[in-house]
Amino acid sequence: MTSSSENKNHWENVYETKNPDQVSWTQEKPGTSLEFIQSLGLGKEAKIIDIGGGDSNLVDFLLDEGYENITVLDISAKALEKAKERLGDAARKIKWIATDITAFEPTETYDIWHDRAAFHFLTTPEQVSKYVDIAEKNITGFMILGTFSKNGPTKCSGLEIQQYDEVSLTEKFEAGFKKINCITEDHITPFGTTQNFVFCSFKKH
Repeated sequence: MTSSSENKNHWENVYETKNPDQVSWTQEKPGTSLEFIQSLGLGKEAKIIDIGGGDSNLVDFLLDEGYENITVLDISAKALEKAKERLGDAARKIKWIATDITAFEPTETYDIWHDRAAFHFLTTPEQVSKYVDIAEKNITGFMILGTFSKNGPTKCSGLEIQQYDEVSLTEKFEAGFKKINCITEDHITPFGTTQNFVFCSFKKH
């Protein structure tokens, strides 16, 4: 099992050395995530956190749509720096948190917890149960999770990942959350390869 500091070094290096068009997870417009967030029907003051948000464009689109309470968490400070640079003055409207999700100690609760492709990097039962515990304690509304599906890759960025499907993802969180909706979709990477994802939305019990 890789330690938290090894993980951090890995991701700092990725964001230090690669541009968005050189990493597989880049999306010009994170359409699925936006659709899931909009489908929840919450107001623009909803507290949203993007877990493992890195330098994803999701925050740009949320700002454009008028959301006012956005937090972006990533293990890589470098990734967050890139996002801040891209956003310019608008970056001041966002809360930025550089930490490993399994060591995250939130100071507030969240109406919408969004995680596209961070959870699947947690490959030990200890890591998964820490994540589930943090999510249960700190989400008051909804959770949106996207991971590689059983038809997706087994690795990403050189690291092993944990594949999920609708059933296994729902089971991991069933103590605290009720499943609303799941879809699978193909993500086309900047290199033209296809990654199959499963996305699920959940409501806190």
